[in-house]
Amino acid sequence: MARPATDLFEERRPFLTGLAYRILGSLAEAEDAVQDTYLKWQGCEHGSISNPVGWLTATCTRRCIDMLKSARRSRVDYVGAWLPEPIQTMTEDTPERAAELSSTLSLAFMLMLERLAPKERAAYLLREIFDQPYADVAAALNVTETTCRKLVSRARSRIGREAPGSIVPKERQDELLEAFQQAIATGNTLRLANLMREDIELRTDGGGKALALLDPLSGKADVLAFVGGTLNQFWAGYKWQRIDMNGTGGAIVFDGPNIVASISLACDGHGSLSGIYIMRNPDKLGRLADVERMIQ
Repeated sequence: MARPATDLFEERRPFLTGLAYRILGSLAEAEDAVQDTYLKWQGCEHGSISNPVGWLTATCTRRCIDMLKSARRSRVDYVGAWLPEPIQTMTEDTPERAAELSSTLSLAFMLMLERLAPKERAAYLLREIFDQPYADVAAALNVTETTCRKLVSRARSRIGREAPGSIVPKERQDELLEAFQQAIATGNTLRLANLMREDIELRTDGGGKALALLDPLSGKADVLAFVGGTLNQFWAGYKWQRIDMNGTGGAIVFDGPNIVASISLACDGHGSLSGIYIMRNPDKLGRLADVERMIQ
């Protein structure tokens, strides 16, 4: 007996959502893309589809590419630095493959994907992250396999050595986050400085709706001055809640009952702090109050 069409779609929903989120950088937009895919799936003749899984992947991917092109045009007028929407994830006690995928949810990796054109981004994710055969990736993008291989090759060259690696141990993540929180609470940045790379970058995203830096800060001296000065002055009394965010350790910052920011940290292969990402845009913080969810 053939499986019900709805059951098949729901089985693939986590995969489609994970793919769409990595392409779009927004869980809200990813869910819209998946819902559009579902509506098309409901309206088609299922008996005529020889590869339903491939059909769903292709339809969702093409919808995401169209949405990404539109989103990139709108980001031209975005106020300040743009960051992907942070999401809560569950990373502990998951299968090895799920842990491996979680490294591709980090904000550092998502920002790196911004270097790629929409089709390059989709091709790279399908092939390099989700291990799809070239033939299936080409079909999803409606290009020849030769063109598909060129897209993946260009994406690899633009990403270079910054492709996702192994997950930094949770103990190290906790140490970095604790040092960052302590520096803000006390204004003493010595411990944090010893854990930082010299070329560290700090980005804040307010979207024009919350106070934030308009441009990223680069370099240890400028980042430490901002953390021990400005953030200490305004955030010293805020409460922190540790969460699993984008496949790694993170925190939500509260002023009373209100979420004012989320914090996500990036590490290099040696466990040194390489990036600090602060979300202040209220439109991107609402999901962090939701229950935890698994993004594949």
